[in-house]
Amino acid sequence: MVTAATRVAAVIGDPVRHSLSPAIHNAAFAAAGLDWVYVAFEVPAGRAADAVRAMDVLGIDGLSVTMPHKADVAAAVDSCTPDALALGAVNCVVRRHGRTTGHSTDGDGFLWGLQDDLSVDPSGLRCVVLGAGGAARAVVRSLAGAGAASVAVVNRTEERAVRAAALAGPVGTVAGPGSVADADLVVNATPVGMGDDGGLPLDPDLLGPGQVVVDLVYHPATTPLLEAAAARGARTGNGLPMLVGQAAAAFTLWTGEAAPVRAMAAAASAAH
Repeated sequence: MVTAATRVAAVIGDPVRHSLSPAIHNAAFAAAGLDWVYVAFEVPAGRAADAVRAMDVLGIDGLSVTMPHKADVAAAVDSCTPDALALGAVNCVVRRHGRTTGHSTDGDGFLWGLQDDLSVDPSGLRCVVLGAGGAARAVVRSLAGAGAASVAVVNRTEERAVRAAALAGPVGTVAGPGSVADADLVVNATPVGMGDDGGLPLDPDLLGPGQVVVDLVYHPATTPLLEAAAARGARTGNGLPMLVGQAAAAFTLWTGEAAPVRAMAAAASAAH
């Protein structure tokens, strides 16, 4: 039951009414027996700094951040972790003693989902990431940090690809679409295939047995890319485990307790 003592966490975005985060986090708080509640605030583009300032005014202890606010929040918080600073993006804010700290839990969420859903350890793997936006950059950095042998970035704009690949340090490269054929792990971090978009972000004939293909899109659960990859013998996974993984990391940052990930995953699947 929500009382005057209940602690509050929230997600901000524009739009945000479609978000699965309230279902995921409220299930987690219930499973952990914590007197917390999680709500969604639709914050218009350009007003993210106001939302960060409101955390202290209203006593909001945790904030999830989604499009289009991640860069603006990174500039508005009192401090950022090294990951968030390198990415120039924040998806989780912790408020303690009147100060706000920006975190990026997307990379850890991706790695957790990769292990939990597909039992894949990226150490030593040849990886290709399609896209150079915020999610792509977090994946590139996390794969390099996990010991990938190489992380190639494929993007239509070479300048953005160069910046994204730099986040992988010496194992990062810029590559063309053909590099997919030699990859152990392929990650689609573009919106191609989302919703009613029936497009493919690559030539599916480049895919085959022995590969793992992950699409960060989770609506629909099986995108055209995943369907094509499975038909060619590749193992596949969508973006829902990453969503749960990044939420679990945020839960621990806010509460100091281990996240009840099974309850969170069940809530995500039920709400999806």
